[in-house]
Amino acid sequence: MNLQNLSAVFSRWTLSLPVCALLIAVVGAVSVQAQDDAALAERTSVKLMLDFSPNTNHTGFYVAQANGYYDEMNLDVEILEPADVAAEQAVSTGVVEFGIGFQEFSTFAIVDGADVVSIAAIIQENTSGFAAIAADNMLESPADLAELTYGGFSFPSLENAMIRELLACEGIDWDSGNYLDVGFADPIELMSRDRIDYSWIFYAWQGIGAEVRDIELSTLLLSDYADCIPNYYTPILLTSSEMIDENPDMVRAFTHATARGYEFAIESPEDAAAVLVEAVPQLDETLVQESAAWLAPRYQGEAAQWGEQDIAVWQGFTDFLVDNEIIEAGALDVEAVFTNDFLPEQ
Repeated sequence: MNLQNLSAVFSRWTLSLPVCALLIAVVGAVSVQAQDDAALAERTSVKLMLDFSPNTNHTGFYVAQANGYYDEMNLDVEILEPADVAAEQAVSTGVVEFGIGFQEFSTFAIVDGADVVSIAAIIQENTSGFAAIAADNMLESPADLAELTYGGFSFPSLENAMIRELLACEGIDWDSGNYLDVGFADPIELMSRDRIDYSWIFYAWQGIGAEVRDIELSTLLLSDYADCIPNYYTPILLTSSEMIDENPDMVRAFTHATARGYEFAIESPEDAAAVLVEAVPQLDETLVQESAAWLAPRYQGEAAQWGEQDIAVWQGFTDFLVDNEIIEAGALDVEAVFTNDFLPEQ
């Protein structure tokens, strides 16, 4: 899969919100102190490209912007929504200094030759899963997926592998003929119209969003089936190896300030949600508040600090891709695709 095709894949999960002006909102301090030792000597402008339209996965960036954490690091940060290119492509080509990606798609981009390095795991556990409308199809275990029609987002090799492995754990074979490519269409809408039976969603946004609209979903979160599908980091914060080599102090300053933003979101989800809503007033406030509360304990999870990455997670998912013949063995140097070096010292 090339980088242009990755852009099309991302748009399947992208929510259609307009580009919004960033507003400054000062909301109280957290216990974490400014990382003064990481502040830059000169004012520096950087760009961050999101993976989706603004949502609660991005809360820490908006908090760091609004609470002045970037400013304290002598950074002017412009937050951009994705356009015609994926964040991996924009980072790799130097269009932006930072981007938000996913371990799975960043892996494919790196194998395709992209220069991207993950510098923080935005969420520790995979918050995606398979979901159906509860009134039509109750999903009590992966076995319930076997005879249902799945609405895919144009990446059948990965999607079929996920479903196949989940069903294999139940001793059931997956019939890939039940895969229906629906491209960029809204899966909740398609399920509501009985075009598909279930789809792959991010629960923290699409799942809670459906429930806010009184659409009850039945969901199998991948994090509940770690014995079948290895955990992987989704989303992740990216930069390039070139940026790390040429501007390590800038990368460190940005990462430190961003970590403070997410620490605030962990400690004060209600206040952090208010920051996001003020910055992006088109968002549904109820959805943002409920999603922020659900994500707060998951941003850091069991890790020693927000953003920390474990080589076992990268290796485990890479092995999954190799075992399912999605990438070739040896195509990815796992030790080179991520680093914890720019996170604040504990």
